[in-house]
Formats: sequence, structure tokens, C-alpha cells
Amino acid sequence: MKLVRFGPVGAEKPGLIDSDGTLRDLSGHLDDITPGQLGEEGLARIAALDVAALPAVEGPQRFGVPVAGARKFLAIGLNYADHAAESNLPIPPEPIFFTKAISCLNGPDDDVMLPLEATKADWEVELGVVIGKTCRYVSQEEALEHVAGYILVNDVSERAFQKERGSQWDKGKGCDTFGPVGPWIVTRDEIADPQTLDMFLDVNGKRMQTGNTRTMIFPVAECIAYMSRFITLEQGDILTTGTPPGVGEGQKPQAIYLKPGDEMRLGITGLGEQRQKVVAFDLKR
Repeated sequence: MKLVRFGPVGAEKPGLIDSDGTLRDLSGHLDDITPGQLGEEGLARIAALDVAALPAVEGPQRFGVPVAGARKFLAIGLNYADHAAESNLPIPPEPIFFTKAISCLNGPDDDVMLPLEATKADWEVELGVVIGKTCRYVSQEEALEHVAGYILVNDVSERAFQKERGSQWDKGKGCDTFGPVGPWIVTRDEIADPQTLDMFLDVNGKRMQTGNTRTMIFPVAECIAYMSRFITLEQGDILTTGTPPGVGEGQKPQAIYLKPGDEMRLGITGLGEQRQKVVAFDLKR
């Protein structure tokens, strides 16, 4: 299944995308797509519905973050060998992880707003997972059984905040709008192997990132198992797993960073696409 939340900001409705690509309204059966709906029982109830009988939604729609009420937004850094190389950093011996603020979550096609004093805003196409069952010291062999589904994430980053203003990556990762997620959650059964997915990201129509999840240093299952040794992962938590090469700070002969008016387009096999316009800081947003 492809589960979505659609409609204006703050008034999203639950929905799904059927096999023909039609958006169907689930609001007659559930109030929203929340962490509680993403366990095995909740997903089974949705899967048992007669999809053809669900109301079709006409016309273009805004998609929101596809899970409401996620409690944690966690991320793995430097998880592609070729990205580590372009960053002039060694291969990490263990997964590096950090947090992105829940307040940075953003719809997949909503504007990305540069914070005040931003000088090195960057893009990162990433494979994300949504947890479907509590993970606490889970084994790598069993880790993927705890996944509700997979999502597309743009881990937008402000490199000067991240790397030049102390040792905490979080301050460059959690700015408002820096977490576009979606357009939908693709349930685990539709992704046979999360380590075979092609990825891309364009800026202003130019291809900047091309990669495949097979080149991860630490595969998805290992990322989940490792993080569960330090942080309990709960239903609805979002974990994003690193980016391939081609980020702005790695461009040659000199780095390229986002500015107002730029447009990003990104996608992963089977997980849909995102499009964002970059805008200047606005306190009223």
C-alpha cells in the first residue's frame, strides 16, 4: 500500500494511492494516519478495505507528511562510501547518527525556507523508514520485520551551522522546513529489498545526485539494529539512512549551495518524487 495524508496544512486527511495511481479517501474509516495505525494490526485493517469502494479524490492535492504525530526523527550520517570521500572524511567504523527536530518535518512539495544567516544550505536525497513495531536491542536479522514502510526524505542541511558552529550536527539539520518527507509511505511488503533502490536529486533541472542504496556502508537493517541499542524506536518514528554523493558542498571545482528561487526535484525507485522551491526566511511562515 501507499499511504498518504492530503489537504491543507493542519487539516490533512488520510488516504491511499490505489494500483491505478488514484488517490482514495480513507477518512470514512480512520481519523488520520498516526503511529497507532502503523502496527501490523492497523495496516492489516487498512489492507482489508475494499479499495475500489473508497471515494476517489479529484484534482491536484497537496500531500503532507505521511504520518501524523511521529515522536522522533532520526538520521544516519556518512553512510555512503562515495559521499564520505567527497566530504574528505574517513569511513566511519560505526554508524553516525543524529536527530532532526520534529518541528522541521515538511510536506514533500512544500517550500524549503532558508533560516536567517544561512550561507551553505544543501540537499540530500535519502531513503527513510517508518518504524512499525517497538525496537529495543533488536537484532540485525530481525530489524526489517519492525519496519512499517519506506519513504523518500530530503535531509536538507545548513553546512555552516552543522560544521562551523560547534560540534553539534543537529543545529544544521533541524531548521524549520528542513525535513521534507513523502509523498507516501510504501508498506514493507512492496519493497522486496531496500538495498537495491535507485536515487536521484536535481537542482534547477540539473542532475546533482545519482546513487543506489546498495552502496550504503551500513545497510538499513544494521542501522535500525545499531540505533536500537541506544534509543528505543517506536511506532511512527522516522529514520533516514544517509545520502549518496553529489551534495552541494562536494561539487567541484567549488561548492554550490541553495539560494532563494532554486528548485529541487528528487526521487527513489518505488517511493515517488518530491519537488521543493527554496524561499527566503519569513518570520510569518
